Amino acid sequence: MTADSKTIPATLIPGDGIGPEIVESVTEILDAVGAPFSWDSQLAGMAGVDAVNDPLPKQTIESIRRTGLALKGPLTTPVGGGFKSINVTLRQEFGLFANLRPTKTIVPGGKFEDIDLVLFRENLEGYYAAMEHYIPVGNDPKGIALSSGFNSRAECRRIVKYAFEYAVQNNRKTVTIVHKANILKLLTGLFLEEGRKVAEEYKGRIAFNERIVDACAMQLVINPWQFDVIVTTNLFGDILSDLTAGLVGGLGMAPGANIGDNAAVFEAVHGSAPDIAGKGIANPLALLLAAVMMLRHVGRKDLADRIDSAIAKVITSGKVRTKDLGGDASTKDLTAALKQALS
Repeated sequence: MTADSKTIPATLIPGDGIGPEIVESVTEILDAVGAPFSWDSQLAGMAGVDAVNDPLPKQTIESIRRTGLALKGPLTTPVGGGFKSINVTLRQEFGLFANLRPTKTIVPGGKFEDIDLVLFRENLEGYYAAMEHYIPVGNDPKGIALSSGFNSRAECRRIVKYAFEYAVQNNRKTVTIVHKANILKLLTGLFLEEGRKVAEEYKGRIAFNERIVDACAMQLVINPWQFDVIVTTNLFGDILSDLTAGLVGGLGMAPGANIGDNAAVFEAVHGSAPDIAGKGIANPLALLLAAVMMLRHVGRKDLADRIDSAIAKVITSGKVRTKDLGGDASTKDLTAALKQALS
């Protein structure tokens, strides 16, 4: 989309727990830079269950289908009651094949400075699309638990290609394919095989290497600066993306995007934190960083850069930080400081 002044319809899901508080903060900051979004506010999670006994109401799905774009606060999938994971349902409903998790140092003085890497996780297959069942052994009806995941050549290719294209468009130098083809020879062997074919197509433009997942986890802790763009399968991506978030202070600073051909959902990766809900102390930065990704997605890099600069300015100065970042500022204090830095 072009960087112009016309409004862009988008679905807004305030979510559960601290969700409504951080969503309010983020929309205030987006308004302060004149972001082009025209919000259609919808319910999901416990708020959806309370309203219509559905954690992902039809109206919410229809809204995302109409806008093709959503910003989502943290949601609680109800325990029991047979409800499916909301995130998994959204990914399947809209074919959100790419989970994009950037990791960048914002808070100075941590164990790791100057981290700047991006992880791509395949979102629809692997062990998270597994068929599971029990096999009885003797008198135990659940003697053996059996799980069979799957990877398709088409989806392996699509996620790796997406990671390489991202690298090209964002001046990245290297893509690392992460796998376990030494043991899961077919399941992740197929991923590695397709990955190598895609890498050939970008030869001379983007460098390529490969890592076995356990070695990659160790190397991310010892020397994370060697990584630039990482692409991997569903289960490995879920684990490694939380590991990378830990390098820069945890999930409070971790935004995520789930991207498909016809829709994109942007979110804070952390949970709904019911223990601090309503206290006005939640850190809105993960969701704000997700909104920055959303601005880039719709071609408003200018506004995204402005917010990024304001975040860096406020957090680096260290005067206004929420409790999880070592300060004592409220959500409103941080919001006000960010708006001040923008003006």
